[in-house]
Amino acid sequence: MRILVVDDSEDSRDLTEGALLSAGYTDIATAASGWEAFKILDIGHPSEAEPAVDLMLLDIVMPEMDGIEVCARIRNDQRYADLPILMVTSLDDMGSLANAFVAGANDYITKPVNRIELVARVRAALRLKQELDRRQERERELLSFLSSWGERRISEWTDQATGLLAGEVLESYLIAACGCEAGNSISVCALMLDRLYDYRVRNGEDAARDVLAQAARAVRRVVATIGTIAAAYRTGVMIVVAPELGANAAHELAETLRASVQKLRLPNSESIASDYITASVAAVSGYINADGDRIHLLTDAIACVQQAAAAGGNRVLAMSEEGAAPNGGRRVSRNLLPKKEIGATV
Repeated sequence: MRILVVDDSEDSRDLTEGALLSAGYTDIATAASGWEAFKILDIGHPSEAEPAVDLMLLDIVMPEMDGIEVCARIRNDQRYADLPILMVTSLDDMGSLANAFVAGANDYITKPVNRIELVARVRAALRLKQELDRRQERERELLSFLSSWGERRISEWTDQATGLLAGEVLESYLIAACGCEAGNSISVCALMLDRLYDYRVRNGEDAARDVLAQAARAVRRVVATIGTIAAAYRTGVMIVVAPELGANAAHELAETLRASVQKLRLPNSESIASDYITASVAAVSGYINADGDRIHLLTDAIACVQQAAAAGGNRVLAMSEEGAAPNGGRRVSRNLLPKKEIGATV
């Protein structure tokens, strides 16, 4: 990751750079003033080029132009709207932090810089930046895909009951884009509300649509920050596609999705596993070696969630698929897939 350190004190720049180098960050640039920083970042010259750095450490107290003004000018450049900016300030100048946050700063550290605190805050900021970049990339891919649908009505893109993307759109997106290259991991989670048909028969279509909408909102809250794509079929099955998410993380995501529905505590006299609406979730993970692999993951996830629901519901079923494992790793036969079923505690 590319880091820019801006400080008028040469000693402070050297100490900060040394701490970052010792933590494994080798691509570090330094600047002694805001003007030097602007040159490195190419501020003032509109461009569609990629941002020059991924994170910035900016001293507040500097001659000619202080760090608050530098921060504000950088934020005016759209390329750096999401750049993590960590202000560096002394304990006797904490009052300036409020203005720094107004100018667009994300966090701060105090002088003299503590190496452990510095590295911890830098790592946290870079993790958030990477996650935001992945999410924005997914959104760009999806918008690009939807734009190819031409004059189709927006109603064809979304499922009316849940407000999520229509399952058919997701299928096309999986084949056309999805940001997956050969050898990358990908996971698909399928969620089904248990005994929804019985609930619909007893309580009516409007009541069934209402619980689907509430469950969909719970799903959106879970996946809002992790760069996934969520969709739903008219049958009520909801799908979450998570590029670059491995099997263990997908299992955790599936359990979180299941729990998020249970926490809604929507009454359901038709449920076997609980007095409330519950959900079964299947997580299927694999490696990509062809476009068709993504569709196999989707269809297998739907089949597995139906098995989990038929077995009593309110449970997670996780499995790993065959595919092109990275570095020439072993492939697992699709017909001999290991499955792990976790009964939920009600």
